[in-house]
Amino acid sequence: MNNLKNKKFFLLDMDGTIYLGDRLFDGTLDFLNYIKEVGGKYMFLTNNSSKSVDKYVEKLAAFGIEATNDDFMTSTQATVLYLQKNYGDKKIYAFGTESFKWELKSGGLEIVDKLEDDISCLVMGFDTELSFNKLEDACILLKKNVDYIATNPDLVCPTEYGYVPDCGSVSGMIYNATKRNPVFIGKPEPAMVNLAIEKTGYTKDETIVIGDRLYTDIACGLAVGISTALVLSGETTLDQVADSEFKPEVIFNDIKTIYMNLMS
Repeated sequence: MNNLKNKKFFLLDMDGTIYLGDRLFDGTLDFLNYIKEVGGKYMFLTNNSSKSVDKYVEKLAAFGIEATNDDFMTSTQATVLYLQKNYGDKKIYAFGTESFKWELKSGGLEIVDKLEDDISCLVMGFDTELSFNKLEDACILLKKNVDYIATNPDLVCPTEYGYVPDCGSVSGMIYNATKRNPVFIGKPEPAMVNLAIEKTGYTKDETIVIGDRLYTDIACGLAVGISTALVLSGETTLDQVADSEFKPEVIFNDIKTIYMNLMS
Protein backbone atom coordinates (compact mmCIF):
# COMPACT_ATOMS: atom_id res chain seq x y z
CA MET A 1 0.00 0.00 0.00
CA ASN A 2 1.46 3.33 -1.02
CA ASN A 3 -1.76 5.31 -0.88
CA LEU A 4 -0.38 7.07 2.20
CA LYS A 5 0.40 9.94 -0.16
CA ASN A 6 -3.35 10.26 -0.86
CA LYS A 7 -4.16 10.79 2.81
CA LYS A 8 -4.83 14.26 4.16
CA PHE A 9 -5.93 13.61 7.76
CA PHE A 10 -3.60 11.61 10.02
CA LEU A 11 -4.96 10.38 13.35
CA LEU A 12 -1.92 9.62 15.47
CA ASP A 13 -1.65 7.64 18.65
CA MET A 14 1.04 9.04 20.95
CA ASP A 15 2.49 6.59 23.52
CA GLY A 16 4.54 4.05 21.60
CA THR A 17 3.87 5.74 18.26
CA ILE A 18 5.51 9.19 18.26
CA TYR A 19 7.28 8.98 21.63
CA LEU A 20 8.00 6.69 24.55
CA GLY A 21 8.08 8.30 27.97
CA ASP A 22 10.22 11.43 27.58
CA ARG A 23 11.92 10.26 24.37
CA LEU A 24 10.62 11.54 21.05
CA PHE A 25 11.07 8.99 18.28
CA ASP A 26 13.40 9.85 15.40
CA GLY A 27 11.49 11.08 12.38
CA THR A 28 8.47 12.40 14.29
CA LEU A 29 9.20 16.07 13.65
CA ASP A 30 10.01 15.39 9.99
CA PHE A 31 6.76 13.46 9.60
CA LEU A 32 4.63 16.19 11.21
CA ASN A 33 6.31 18.90 9.14
CA TYR A 34 5.68 16.87 5.97
CA ILE A 35 1.95 16.72 6.71
CA LYS A 36 1.83 20.50 7.08
CA GLU A 37 3.87 21.05 3.92
CA VAL A 38 1.44 19.02 1.77
CA GLY A 39 -1.58 20.85 3.20
CA GLY A 40 -2.75 18.01 5.40
CA LYS A 41 -3.66 17.87 9.08
CA TYR A 42 -2.79 15.63 11.98
CA MET A 43 -4.65 15.07 15.22
CA PHE A 44 -3.41 13.20 18.26
CA LEU A 45 -5.71 10.42 19.48
CA THR A 46 -4.85 8.93 22.84
CA ASN A 47 -6.56 6.57 25.24
CA ASN A 48 -4.27 7.79 28.02
CA SER A 49 -6.59 9.65 30.38
CA SER A 50 -4.02 10.35 33.10
CA LYS A 51 -3.24 13.81 31.68
CA SER A 52 -5.49 16.69 30.64
CA VAL A 53 -5.22 18.12 27.14
CA ASP A 54 -3.36 21.12 28.58
CA LYS A 55 -0.74 18.75 30.00
CA TYR A 56 -0.37 17.05 26.62
CA VAL A 57 0.12 20.44 24.95
CA GLU A 58 2.93 21.11 27.44
CA LYS A 59 4.49 17.68 26.89
CA LEU A 60 4.57 18.07 23.11
CA ALA A 61 5.93 21.62 23.43
CA ALA A 62 8.89 20.18 25.34
CA PHE A 63 9.54 17.99 22.27
CA GLY A 64 9.41 21.02 19.97
CA ILE A 65 5.92 20.22 18.67
CA GLU A 66 3.54 23.15 18.58
CA ALA A 67 0.00 22.04 19.36
CA THR A 68 -3.25 23.50 20.63
CA ASN A 69 -6.22 21.88 22.35
CA ASP A 70 -7.87 21.51 18.93
CA ASP A 71 -5.11 19.12 17.87
CA PHE A 72 -6.22 16.42 20.31
CA MET A 73 -8.99 13.93 20.75
CA THR A 74 -8.59 12.00 23.99
CA SER A 75 -10.58 9.27 25.65
CA THR A 76 -11.31 11.76 28.43
CA GLN A 77 -12.84 14.24 25.97
CA ALA A 78 -15.00 11.49 24.47
CA THR A 79 -15.97 10.35 27.97
CA VAL A 80 -16.96 13.89 28.95
CA LEU A 81 -19.29 14.07 25.94
CA TYR A 82 -20.80 10.70 26.87
CA LEU A 83 -21.30 11.73 30.49
CA GLN A 84 -22.80 15.11 29.53
CA LYS A 85 -25.35 13.31 27.38
CA ASN A 86 -26.25 10.61 29.90
CA TYR A 87 -25.44 12.00 33.37
CA GLY A 88 -25.52 15.77 32.90
CA ASP A 89 -27.34 16.57 36.15
CA LYS A 90 -26.28 13.53 38.19
CA LYS A 91 -23.53 12.92 40.71
CA ILE A 92 -20.48 11.08 39.33
CA TYR A 93 -17.65 9.44 41.27
CA ALA A 94 -14.37 10.04 39.39
CA PHE A 95 -11.70 7.35 39.78
CA GLY A 96 -8.55 8.86 38.26
CA THR A 97 -5.85 11.48 38.46
CA GLU A 98 -6.33 15.08 39.56
CA SER A 99 -5.97 16.10 35.90
CA PHE A 100 -8.72 13.64 34.97
CA LYS A 101 -11.07 15.02 37.62
CA TRP A 102 -10.29 18.60 36.60
CA GLU A 103 -11.17 17.86 32.98
CA LEU A 104 -14.47 16.25 33.96
CA LYS A 105 -15.35 19.21 36.16
CA SER A 106 -14.43 21.60 33.35
CA GLY A 107 -17.11 19.83 31.31
CA GLY A 108 -19.76 21.02 33.77
CA LEU A 109 -20.20 17.62 35.43
CA GLU A 110 -20.90 17.11 39.13
CA ILE A 111 -17.79 15.21 40.22
CA VAL A 112 -16.98 13.73 43.63
CA ASP A 113 -14.05 11.60 44.76
CA LYS A 114 -15.46 10.34 48.07
CA LEU A 115 -18.40 8.10 48.85
CA GLU A 116 -21.61 10.12 49.04
CA ASP A 117 -25.32 9.51 48.71
CA ASP A 118 -27.01 9.57 45.29
CA ILE A 119 -23.94 8.73 43.19
CA SER A 120 -25.30 7.55 39.84
CA CYS A 121 -22.13 6.59 38.03
CA LEU A 122 -18.55 5.50 38.61
CA VAL A 123 -16.18 6.71 35.87
CA MET A 124 -12.63 5.41 35.78
CA GLY A 125 -9.56 6.58 33.88
CA PHE A 126 -5.92 5.50 33.68
CA ASP A 127 -4.90 6.37 37.23
CA THR A 128 -1.21 7.01 37.84
CA GLU A 129 -2.22 8.17 41.34
CA LEU A 130 -3.96 4.90 42.21
CA SER A 131 -4.68 4.11 45.86
CA PHE A 132 -6.30 1.19 47.62
CA ASN A 133 -8.97 3.55 48.92
CA LYS A 134 -10.13 4.22 45.34
CA LEU A 135 -10.31 0.48 44.64
CA GLU A 136 -12.35 -0.02 47.80
CA ASP A 137 -14.72 2.84 46.96
CA ALA A 138 -15.22 1.39 43.48
CA CYS A 139 -16.13 -2.02 44.88
CA ILE A 140 -18.62 -0.47 47.32
CA LEU A 141 -20.28 1.58 44.58
CA LEU A 142 -20.48 -1.29 42.12
CA LYS A 143 -22.05 -3.53 44.74
CA LYS A 144 -24.73 -0.80 44.99
CA ASN A 145 -25.30 -1.27 41.26
CA VAL A 146 -24.29 2.23 40.13
CA ASP A 147 -23.46 2.58 36.43
CA TYR A 148 -19.83 1.92 35.50
CA ILE A 149 -17.92 3.78 32.76
CA ALA A 150 -14.20 3.62 31.87
CA THR A 151 -12.17 5.72 29.48
CA ASN A 152 -10.17 2.94 27.81
CA PRO A 153 -9.54 -0.82 27.75
CA ASP A 154 -5.73 -0.69 27.35
CA LEU A 155 -4.12 -3.37 29.49
CA VAL A 156 -0.73 -1.66 29.71
CA CYS A 157 0.86 1.72 29.13
CA PRO A 158 4.35 1.72 27.58
CA THR A 159 7.25 3.38 29.39
CA GLU A 160 10.97 3.59 28.73
CA TYR A 161 11.53 0.72 31.19
CA GLY A 162 8.71 -1.55 29.98
CA TYR A 163 5.00 -1.47 30.77
CA VAL A 164 2.74 -0.48 33.65
CA PRO A 165 -0.89 -1.51 34.25
CA ASP A 166 -3.37 0.71 32.43
CA CYS A 167 -7.09 1.22 32.87
CA GLY A 168 -8.03 -2.16 31.38
CA SER A 169 -5.87 -4.03 33.88
CA VAL A 170 -7.29 -2.12 36.84
CA SER A 171 -10.82 -2.80 35.62
CA GLY A 172 -9.81 -6.47 35.52
CA MET A 173 -8.91 -6.33 39.21
CA ILE A 174 -12.24 -4.73 40.00
CA TYR A 175 -14.07 -7.37 37.94
CA ASN A 176 -12.46 -10.09 40.05
CA ALA A 177 -13.93 -8.45 43.15
CA THR A 178 -17.34 -7.36 41.83
CA LYS A 179 -18.04 -9.32 38.60
CA ARG A 180 -18.79 -5.94 36.96
CA ASN A 181 -17.23 -4.74 33.71
CA PRO A 182 -17.38 -1.10 32.59
CA VAL A 183 -18.70 0.44 29.41
CA PHE A 184 -15.49 1.52 27.66
CA ILE A 185 -15.53 4.82 25.72
CA GLY A 186 -12.09 5.17 24.09
CA LYS A 187 -10.48 3.19 21.28
CA PRO A 188 -11.48 0.66 19.87
CA GLU A 189 -14.95 2.22 20.20
CA PRO A 190 -15.49 4.46 17.15
CA ALA A 191 -16.51 7.61 19.05
CA MET A 192 -13.10 9.31 19.09
CA VAL A 193 -12.42 8.85 15.38
CA ASN A 194 -15.95 9.82 14.39
CA LEU A 195 -15.72 12.98 16.50
CA ALA A 196 -12.36 13.87 14.95
CA ILE A 197 -13.71 13.44 11.41
CA GLU A 198 -16.85 15.45 12.19
CA LYS A 199 -14.78 18.19 13.80
CA THR A 200 -12.48 18.67 10.81
CA GLY A 201 -14.69 17.83 7.85
CA TYR A 202 -12.28 15.37 6.24
CA THR A 203 -13.74 12.29 4.56
CA LYS A 204 -13.05 8.72 5.65
CA ASP A 205 -11.15 8.12 2.41
CA GLU A 206 -8.78 10.98 3.29
CA THR A 207 -8.19 9.69 6.84
CA ILE A 208 -5.79 7.15 8.32
CA VAL A 209 -5.18 5.93 11.88
CA ILE A 210 -1.56 5.27 12.85
CA GLY A 211 -0.83 3.49 16.11
CA ASP A 212 1.07 0.72 17.90
CA ARG A 213 -1.81 -1.35 19.31
CA LEU A 214 -3.91 -3.83 17.40
CA TYR A 215 -6.84 -4.10 19.82
CA THR A 216 -7.30 -0.33 20.23
CA ASP A 217 -5.74 1.74 17.39
CA ILE A 218 -6.17 -0.71 14.51
CA ALA A 219 -9.46 -2.10 15.76
CA CYS A 220 -10.84 1.44 16.02
CA GLY A 221 -9.87 2.29 12.45
CA LEU A 222 -11.43 -0.92 11.20
CA ALA A 223 -14.63 -0.24 13.15
CA VAL A 224 -14.99 3.17 11.49
CA GLY A 225 -13.98 1.91 8.04
CA ILE A 226 -10.82 3.96 7.47
CA SER A 227 -7.24 3.07 6.58
CA THR A 228 -4.92 1.79 9.29
CA ALA A 229 -1.14 1.67 9.75
CA LEU A 230 0.63 -0.18 12.53
CA VAL A 231 4.04 0.80 13.90
CA LEU A 232 6.19 -1.74 15.74
CA SER A 233 7.76 0.85 18.06
CA GLY A 234 5.33 0.21 20.90
CA GLU A 235 3.38 -2.76 22.19
CA THR A 236 2.81 -4.96 19.14
CA THR A 237 5.07 -7.55 17.54
CA LEU A 238 4.76 -9.21 14.13
CA ASP A 239 3.87 -12.51 15.83
CA GLN A 240 0.93 -10.79 17.51
CA VAL A 241 -0.24 -9.43 14.16
CA ALA A 242 -0.32 -12.96 12.77
CA ASP A 243 -2.49 -14.13 15.67
CA SER A 244 -4.81 -11.12 15.79
CA GLU A 245 -8.22 -10.66 14.20
CA PHE A 246 -7.35 -6.98 13.72
CA LYS A 247 -5.18 -6.72 10.62
CA PRO A 248 -3.66 -3.35 9.68
CA GLU A 249 -3.47 -2.40 6.02
CA VAL A 250 0.23 -1.67 6.32
CA ILE A 251 2.97 -2.20 8.89
CA PHE A 252 6.04 -0.02 9.50
CA ASN A 253 8.89 -0.35 11.95
CA ASP A 254 8.39 3.18 13.25
CA ILE A 255 7.27 6.70 12.41
CA LYS A 256 10.60 7.44 10.68
CA THR A 257 9.92 4.62 8.24
CA ILE A 258 6.54 6.09 7.40
CA TYR A 259 8.17 9.46 6.70
CA MET A 260 10.77 7.82 4.46
CA ASN A 261 7.98 5.99 2.60
CA LEU A 262 6.17 9.26 1.99
CA MET A 263 9.33 10.90 0.69
CA SER A 264 10.22 8.07 -1.68
